[in-house]
Amino acid sequence: MRRCLPRYRRHRGFSLIEVMISLVVIGIGLLGIAKMQALAVAATANASRRGLAAIASEGLASAMRANRAYWANGLAPATFTITNGVVSDPTLSTVVNCTKNNGAPCTPTQLAAYDMQQWGQQVRALLPNPVKTTFTCTALLAATPVVCTIQTVWSEQSMSVNNQGKNGTAAMTVTQQNQFGPVYTLTVEP
Repeated sequence: MRRCLPRYRRHRGFSLIEVMISLVVIGIGLLGIAKMQALAVAATANASRRGLAAIASEGLASAMRANRAYWANGLAPATFTITNGVVSDPTLSTVVNCTKNNGAPCTPTQLAAYDMQQWGQQVRALLPNPVKTTFTCTALLAATPVVCTIQTVWSEQSMSVNNQGKNGTAAMTVTQQNQFGPVYTLTVEP
């Protein structure tokens, strides 16, 4: 009497094709995880820069509030820029070092110029180039207080995963955002 073995006992283990397919699926999954991690690291660096821009702008707002004799009395120019640490307004680009002024106090204009120069250099060191900050100070009505808007623009690197490499596969590249970088805007009433 011949014994028939059940069908599933005749085939033991996995075939080579099944093993290769599972390795391809695992490999694609690992590549996806690596790509997500690279994007997360880039996003974290960009978020850090945006946080630094916010902290720097708040620091400048505090300096503006401390020098109300200049900013709140309407002595500030209506619009000026700081590009890579250089102030465009001639009044604010003449700097007297208020920390080493031989004991003489700085005037409100000198203090504002000193604050702008120091802030411009700090922001240039913190954020990638080109850094441009535009200041706009206006009194909405004659009896209302002065309101200043600080708008900082910089370029940052971002990860791109949609570009095609030489062999037709997706490749990660680092691109520079030159035209439309992040913008941080803060409105201050000194």
